[in-house]
Amino acid sequence: MLGTPDPELAATMGFSGFGKKARTFDLEAMFEQTRRTAVERSRKVLEAREREKEDKTEKEFRIPGTDSSVSASRATGSGSTLTEREAVCSESEDDSSEALSGPAVQSHSSAKGPAEDTDDDDDDDDDDDDGEFIGPPLPPGFKDSDDDNDNDDTEEEDNNPVKKIPDSHEITLQHGTKTVSALGLDPSGARLITGGYDYDVKFWDFAGMDASLQAFRSLQPCECHQIKSLQYSSTGDVILVVSGNSQAKVLDRDGFPVMECIKGDQYIVDMTNTKGHTAMLNSGCWHPKIKEEFLTCSNDGTVRTWDVNNEKKHKSIFKPRSVQGKRVIPTTCTYSRDGKLIAAGCQDGSIQIWDRNMSVHTKFHCRQAHASGTDTSCLTFSYDGMVLASRGGDDTLKIWDIRQFKKPLNSAEGLPSFFPMTDCCFSPDDKILVTGTSVKKGGGSGKLFFFYRDTFQKLYEIEVTDASVVRCLWHPKLNQIMVGTGNGLAKVYYDPVKSQRGAKLCVVKTKRKERQAETLTQDYIITPHALPMFREPRQRSTRKQLEKDRLDPMKSHKPEPPVAGAGRGGRVGTHGVTLSSYIVKNIALDKTDDSNPREAILRHAKEAEENPYWVAPAYAKTQPKTVFAEVEPEDDETDKPEWKKRKI
Repeated sequence: MLGTPDPELAATMGFSGFGKKARTFDLEAMFEQTRRTAVERSRKVLEAREREKEDKTEKEFRIPGTDSSVSASRATGSGSTLTEREAVCSESEDDSSEALSGPAVQSHSSAKGPAEDTDDDDDDDDDDDDGEFIGPPLPPGFKDSDDDNDNDDTEEEDNNPVKKIPDSHEITLQHGTKTVSALGLDPSGARLITGGYDYDVKFWDFAGMDASLQAFRSLQPCECHQIKSLQYSSTGDVILVVSGNSQAKVLDRDGFPVMECIKGDQYIVDMTNTKGHTAMLNSGCWHPKIKEEFLTCSNDGTVRTWDVNNEKKHKSIFKPRSVQGKRVIPTTCTYSRDGKLIAAGCQDGSIQIWDRNMSVHTKFHCRQAHASGTDTSCLTFSYDGMVLASRGGDDTLKIWDIRQFKKPLNSAEGLPSFFPMTDCCFSPDDKILVTGTSVKKGGGSGKLFFFYRDTFQKLYEIEVTDASVVRCLWHPKLNQIMVGTGNGLAKVYYDPVKSQRGAKLCVVKTKRKERQAETLTQDYIITPHALPMFREPRQRSTRKQLEKDRLDPMKSHKPEPPVAGAGRGGRVGTHGVTLSSYIVKNIALDKTDDSNPREAILRHAKEAEENPYWVAPAYAKTQPKTVFAEVEPEDDETDKPEWKKRKI
């Protein structure tokens, strides 16, 4: 609606108004209307639920074997009730798609009589679609064939855990030529990181890779130190890098440094008074609940916790001790699933567990867990938090109940391990334990063994490659198994049906065509502040520039073929193109004069004397008469003795 013209505004501004007026809204009235609508919808939903409850109670108290007329009347009544409820539900659904509706009652279909069938002809199609049966009730032992197949499949998977192992397909990622000693997957399973003895850390993005399986980034975060451990934090935004030096590093998702732990003073005897590690690191991991805290262990005989926000000093320190109370080196460390316990495997074969908040005395310990003098390469807790698995350097795999920590629940032997970081891990359902074996060069294939957790029976084995299997990782979300080997490979095992995302994303993408490197026709110099008269047009694309050069008669001129024989048209012949060829040619044609050089010089003397031209006229009056030595005949050397004869 146009506003009334204002004469003062027209006189001052030159126009009479601003056009349409702004629309005003009454927010209180709108909120009141919304509240009433919500109350009405809730009332309808509650009424529908009450009617449904009444129908259920009526069905429960229905006496079998009653008169057919009574059953027919009840069926008719229930049908009318159902029709009423369906009408109310449909009305509420029309009002709002977010309105709740009660579960559909399918039991009334078997009790429908002919009267209800005639009344509800329009609902027959819906009943057929829902799979409802019309007629007498089914016998108690009857089962649908589809249900039988589904149940059989699930029962077969439960009875045969081997079918849960996703190993039907595999892809191979080429990390390098040396051992892949570290693997890490972020919690979502989108990125994989690999580290090795070649000091490299490579980043693999499953969603961004194609079938060529190339890493999108490679770096050396710790210079010339071997990578011992890589792990994403619980949120996946930072990465812990543990290498052969004494300082752990934290990188972000793209590989840029976030923090570096401080190095301790190696001349202080009590390790409690140092701010950081003083010797080579062995292992490290993140806290499962606190995203800023991580754990490291070192050859200085300490296990330390750190805070990402404080790189100047460790957070707390734990010192493993042997039976005699002496310092012992921890070779691996880990948190429990709830983050309340810290476990460390030591070189004397012991496993020591502390309460995270009490760093002096151990809460649990087992002195004879593995053989003394061997490196316990891995400790990992089960997902339920009650069982601890240990991979020892004495070629064993053991499983422990931390509540009864004196004796292992089960043990498997004959699993060679040559690396101080050989892994073991639990399956996502916590029923299978996985570890790899090491082999010598030319001594067979490295294998991945699967053990049943309860009985430690060997369920399955996979021959990975003709080198040792060092790292293994079974991601719970992807349901894929990552394996790091001793010959520089990182393999990913997956199943197209049981697995999710991960390797399935990149194998379906075709390889990108390699673009030919287009060389510029000429060097292009960018001078942004040059005067317009000297400024060259900016080169937009190489292809367009090549097309322009093709049209230029000078740049697209075909080179002339080399001249054969004598030169022509102002061009030098073949032999005179370079200085060296010219000299060689003249030397070859030069006829050396073997005559007497004195005679060669004086042969022009008579002519110069008779017809002086250059020097002689200037000195004609003062120049004395030239006197030359007389030529003496050469003496015959035949009469001379041998010692006087000239030696040739």
